[in-house]
Amino acid sequence: MNALATAQQAYSSNSAATRTPRDTEYETLARITHRIRAAAEGDAADYPKLAHALHDNKRLWTVFASDVASPENGLPTDLRARLFYLAEFVDHHTSLVLVRKASVVPLLEVNTSILRGLRSGAS
Repeated sequence: MNALATAQQAYSSNSAATRTPRDTEYETLARITHRIRAAAEGDAADYPKLAHALHDNKRLWTVFASDVASPENGLPTDLRARLFYLAEFVDHHTSLVLVRKASVVPLLEVNTSILRGLRSGAS
């Protein structure tokens, strides 16, 4: 290995694009949404995978709710209130899905809408 290749390898990890909190939120929500969709499209044997994905989704929305409830959150008050309401909806609806009294589709729709907003940079 020559000096140039060694230098490129040493600095390659430092030259990676910096991730913003919005990028991290998007990636996490997208990964969870994909897991929910994949498990929901499976058969009854996939129920444990669905339950685990829904649990992770609920935990993420709890983090979102906590963040928007914080006085230090810089989002507009109206948007913060709507996101907090969505977190409450996700919590309640997830419970219904887990006892098989509701469809997972509304949770996927909520997550997909938030993903669109995060991707577009809307705040």
